[in-house]
Amino acid sequence: MNRPELVLLHGWGLGRAVWSPCLPSMTKSLSPRLADLPGYGDMPERRQSFMEAAEALANTLPPGSTLCGWSLGGLLALQAAHLAPTRVGRLILVGTTPCFAQRDDWPEAQPAALLDDFATAVAADAKATLQRFVAVANQGDAKARGIGREIARTVFTAPLPSTETLLDGLTWLRDVDLRDIVAQITCPALLLHGENDPLMPLAAARWLATHLPQATLDVFPGAAHAPFLNDPERFAQRIGAFLHAPEFA
Repeated sequence: MNRPELVLLHGWGLGRAVWSPCLPSMTKSLSPRLADLPGYGDMPERRQSFMEAAEALANTLPPGSTLCGWSLGGLLALQAAHLAPTRVGRLILVGTTPCFAQRDDWPEAQPAALLDDFATAVAADAKATLQRFVAVANQGDAKARGIGREIARTVFTAPLPSTETLLDGLTWLRDVDLRDIVAQITCPALLLHGENDPLMPLAAARWLATHLPQATLDVFPGAAHAPFLNDPERFAQRIGAFLHAPEFA
């Protein structure tokens, strides 16, 4: 059976190891490739803007790639799809909305004070702040305790990104608003979102599903910000069905 290649891009604070629990299910029908945000894993630490990071990501993709981004990685994936439509043939967005921080016309997001609080905490104790972030991200998840243990086992045993890298990511989350470009992204898109996501509200994901021209939204009941950790098997099956659809055969 054909095994489509899938580029997986993690989110803020948690490197590529966050995908580990769902890889066994994914490799049954897919060929996943793990990518790193700047300053994580194999990517050298380099201070750059959000746009520069999205351009660098797009330049690593072969034409027609399937790009799957989670959270902050989803924002970068959206921007890369807009910048390089020939390189991103299909888009999968997990726990992603086009704007993380609240605006006057965008209430379904996080207050700027939350980001300021995290920035202050990261500067004081990055590891403790990341542990707190995991707890916040899992609020409302029916499997929160198990997910927290799994992240502690797989993610927090690896080297953590630097404080500067973490602060840059928080700046991107505060400043980036991609609502104006969403309607111009015409590749097929699959949105996978937790029903109880406390960071990227489901209402904002529904907005994204309405405004992305070829988007389908699939909501994971009982999941919070990481539906791929709540139900790895369903996550892999849903992506496999998307990539093996007749129109992509």
